[in-house]
Amino acid sequence: MVSDTSKAQSHIIPALLVFAFCLMMIATSRGMGETYGVFLLPLTDNFGWNRASVTSIYSVYMVSYGVGSLLSGLVFDRLGPRFNYMIGLSMLAGCYWFAGQLESLFTFYFVVGICGGVGGAMVGIVPTQSLIARWFKRGRTTALSVAYSGQGIGVMLLAPAAQIAIEAFGWKAAYTLASYGFIFCLILILLMPWQHIAAGAYQNNASAKSVNGTITAKRPSPTGGLSLGDAIYRLEFWGFFTIFGASAISVFSVSLQAVAYLVDHGFSNVQAAFAFGFIGMLTVLGITITGILAERFPRHIIATGSYGLTMSGITALALLQLYESWILLAIFVVCFGLSAGARGPIITAQMAELFAGRGLASIFGATNIGQGCGAALGAFLAGFLYDVTGGYNIGFAVSYIFSLIGLSVLDRKSTRLNSSHLVISYAVFCL
Repeated sequence: MVSDTSKAQSHIIPALLVFAFCLMMIATSRGMGETYGVFLLPLTDNFGWNRASVTSIYSVYMVSYGVGSLLSGLVFDRLGPRFNYMIGLSMLAGCYWFAGQLESLFTFYFVVGICGGVGGAMVGIVPTQSLIARWFKRGRTTALSVAYSGQGIGVMLLAPAAQIAIEAFGWKAAYTLASYGFIFCLILILLMPWQHIAAGAYQNNASAKSVNGTITAKRPSPTGGLSLGDAIYRLEFWGFFTIFGASAISVFSVSLQAVAYLVDHGFSNVQAAFAFGFIGMLTVLGITITGILAERFPRHIIATGSYGLTMSGITALALLQLYESWILLAIFVVCFGLSAGARGPIITAQMAELFAGRGLASIFGATNIGQGCGAALGAFLAGFLYDVTGGYNIGFAVSYIFSLIGLSVLDRKSTRLNSSHLVISYAVFCL
């Protein structure tokens, strides 16, 4: 009989390949979505739209990403991952192909906002989280955290690349180049062995069977974990929803405006884009370190430190209005970069433990609606408040408040969700 150790060793290379693929998908899809901050000024200059109008496109994108996360989970649970990637990459390739030909705000809402958001969600963290749960048992939190950092890798690479492409060829050609990249990814996934990928290392491989040409592992029995319908009646589900939403408002009310803000305060377009890209690089490091620490220390302590870094970074950014200093810029980039998205792997790992089973992908997708709506609200508020006040300070205050809301939902005494804090947070959120 083959020992469990031998079986585990035989899965190492396939697991790492699946992990690398998931990392690449998040890096390209979410990374490209986050480069919208680089396109903010070119679109404003080209069409003469105000800041609220331009940021509202990104708001539509994030709402669509949130709703698309639920759709992504449902597709994964019912049809298997191959369909997630086929649908998502097709939408992204088409989205950025047509983006350079758009002329009206409404068409940007539909193409870049809706199609780009749903396409990004179909190939993003939801299928990644579910595949990693099938391929990794030990060190799952670390694997999830590194995969989650794919967004930072994408920003690190694609934000400066997008700025260089915009300056060399114009924003329309830059979008077209992105489309070519997604077409290449689509061809790649059509050649991949989805029978083996979908089965995973910790599923009953012998019971794998074909569904509409896609091989998927036998699903857990109806008693194997909660369904989405069951989960929505649990306080923990809404706690995760709140944390995702509040954290997203905190981050995206700053990040989308960061490039424009830095340009307004004396930095060149390329310098601002590289600072934004460097934030992405540090996000990779921050998310990875956070995931590793969360496996060794109480999660609420790590989350508290992460939120503290976010607020420190925002303080440094705000102070640039008084002192245009490279030191303050460095503090912002380091603190904000190390903490942006760092809560994700902590919450993802906790969800994988609480909701493991038949409906995990759908449940995770549903809670990500909170992230999508939060990011949309944060991005829109930042642009709207800029148009109304002519500055960014109220937007910084909003970011502070929602950082505190996200932190308050976690009980400082345990890794459980604090129900009293959750009720208070929802009251503040609704106000």
